Amino acid sequence: MSTPAEHYNAPHLAKNAANFTALTPLVLLRRAAAVYPDKLAVIHGTTRFSYRELYTRCRRLADALRRRGIGRGDTVAVMAPNVPALLEAHYGVPMAGAVLNALNYRLDARSIGFILRHGQAKLLIADREFTPIVRAALEELGGQIPLVEIDDGVGGASLGGAEYEAFLGEGDPAAEWAVPRDEWEPIALNYTSGTTGNPKGVVYHHRGAFLNALGNAITLGLDRDSVYLWTLPMFHCNGWTHTWAVTAVAGSHICLRRVDPAPIFAAIAEHRVTHLCGAPIVLNLLVHAPDDRRRSAPGSKNGPHCRSPNVRPTWRARALPTRPSTANASSTRRR
Repeated sequence: MSTPAEHYNAPHLAKNAANFTALTPLVLLRRAAAVYPDKLAVIHGTTRFSYRELYTRCRRLADALRRRGIGRGDTVAVMAPNVPALLEAHYGVPMAGAVLNALNYRLDARSIGFILRHGQAKLLIADREFTPIVRAALEELGGQIPLVEIDDGVGGASLGGAEYEAFLGEGDPAAEWAVPRDEWEPIALNYTSGTTGNPKGVVYHHRGAFLNALGNAITLGLDRDSVYLWTLPMFHCNGWTHTWAVTAVAGSHICLRRVDPAPIFAAIAEHRVTHLCGAPIVLNLLVHAPDDRRRSAPGSKNGPHCRSPNVRPTWRARALPTRPSTANASSTRRR
């Protein structure tokens, strides 16, 4: 007669494809595209992407990366503000099996060069706005790596790499991708600012990113009617994992290149923003913004939308941890 432990260790109860799948936030986009294909996923200026289109673009990115030799465990660095390309990288890079390293564009060239070297980046996607610091960082790195450039219409000299939209065109949206074999595999590599020395790295795994994203969705009350304004840098803890959380509920991502009261209040009024995140300094910036920069905001005495029934009459600030739980992250792979 078997012992209790042996009884539940029977072969027919073993982990298999019918009863187990690795947790990963990548499936959140696949689900959103399947259930809400025509739902508005991304707004950036005059650009609009549905969830079907966002999923297609991310699959193109994944396949384009694979065609450039990027594969399992490789690091892809991205230096960009909160634009669609960085949001897409949160899906396309790990769909290729690679690890996303979203760079803090506020760091100096020496720190960026250190991160590229320490993280062993195999490819860099960079917004042309940051051409000067990227060039200096590559000199600091002491070598060249393949470059893809984001031309978001704000100027900036070319870095001599492939343009992002053309790069997406190299990928096949019908190419297959797979969830990680192990949910403990890395999905993102992030770095501190290195205030007391060189930047320190932290690795997020697929399981932790998935759980933290759903935890944020529950805590903030996100749902399919949520409109999330990207005032929080996506490079900061992967936007506190809201890059995946908003998609989990098929909400809408409103991209924002920089934190400035005028475009923030304008976006709140135009898109009926329901959620945004930011450090206290960002909230102070909004609270103390001059009247001429916030007169389009819902609730403003001078605002044309202050009586709209679609806007909540009050805003509530909710304190959240500034980074995912340490249970969902591992220390840096390389020291």
